[in-house]
Amino acid sequence: MVFRLELDHLAIAAPDLVSGAAYVRERLGVDIPPGGSHPKMGTHNRLMKLGETEFLEVITIDPDAQPPEQPRWYALDRQGDRPPFLSTWILRTDDLDAACAALPRAIGRPMTVSRGDLTWRITVPDDGSMPFEGTFPTIMQWPDGRTPGATMAERNSRLSKLTVTHPLAGFIAAALAPHFADDRVLFRTGHASGLQAEIETPEGSRVLGG
Repeated sequence: MVFRLELDHLAIAAPDLVSGAAYVRERLGVDIPPGGSHPKMGTHNRLMKLGETEFLEVITIDPDAQPPEQPRWYALDRQGDRPPFLSTWILRTDDLDAACAALPRAIGRPMTVSRGDLTWRITVPDDGSMPFEGTFPTIMQWPDGRTPGATMAERNSRLSKLTVTHPLAGFIAAALAPHFADDRVLFRTGHASGLQAEIETPEGSRVLGG
């Protein structure tokens, strides 16, 4: 199937926005701006630019929101008071239905969600879990290819490398390879699972995750 995958953003899961923003400030030396809320999922976020179109997201359960009808995305219902951490990465595509047909079923099914006046489609497993402990990317499609990262305020921070570690890293890389190519993304086979992002900031090179 012919479809493209491109790096869209990285997600930090946190118990609340205050601790999530503090984590970004501690690790990157940058204040992450406010984002918005996702009524369907009962979550809210903060967002900052990480490249021409890429961005960083801090996402948490919104304590003021109505609980959703389904488990929240990004496994947020399972995190409890776990400190903020780099939980997953998200790729955008020009054909989400084709991507779902070709990629492992563990990524979940397409769901339509919104934040303010922006609506998009994104894969979410029925149980809200993270595919391959967050090392297999979530897949999404922006309407008309409009990527919000391109219009975010500049924070002079750029993603330089993302390392994806998992016992099945070779399988993940092979599943994505026909549709995704980005020299910044490296796959490493290891006993532990996780992500590590190297980011160039006004404070120099900094690391998230790992």
